[in-house]
Amino acid sequence: MADEKAPSYEQAREELTEVVRRLETGGLTLEQSIELWERGEKLAAVCEEWLQGARVKLAAAVARRTDPTRDDDATPF
Repeated sequence: MADEKAPSYEQAREELTEVVRRLETGGLTLEQSIELWERGEKLAAVCEEWLQGARVKLAAAVARRTDPTRDDDATPF
């Protein structure tokens, strides 16, 4: 997956939902279940990364709103 482009949050969430559905349905071999579980773990990590990025952006926006003199993009001298 290193060469693949990371999916969007929505794509990862949708695929993760499908993985969970398939695991809950059952009828899979142990190998298939493990493979799906591992894929689900990767997708959950992608979702968490997107959400963490959104939290950082939201916190920065709130900080700018509460302190309009603050410039997060400025570099100190």
